[in-house]
Amino acid sequence: MSDKKERDVEKHYSTSEFVAKLRRLADSLENGEKFEIQIAGERIYVPVRASYSIEHERENSEEEIEFQIKWSNE
Repeated sequence: MSDKKERDVEKHYSTSEFVAKLRRLADSLENGEKFEIQIAGERIYVPVRASYSIEHERENSEEEIEFQIKWSNE
């Protein structure tokens, strides 16, 4: 069992920061390497075995696209 505390954080980035993070993610995926990112002060290590999905939501006049990366630490 993990010693990590549960967490649900949404961090906003400027366009250039977001592009840089996406570019680093794409490079890691293409090279078959783990991806490292710091979000709201915590460093996250995304393993190569992670799965990736894109979600689209629409409600009233708002729309949202989420790029999701999921993995288990077990």
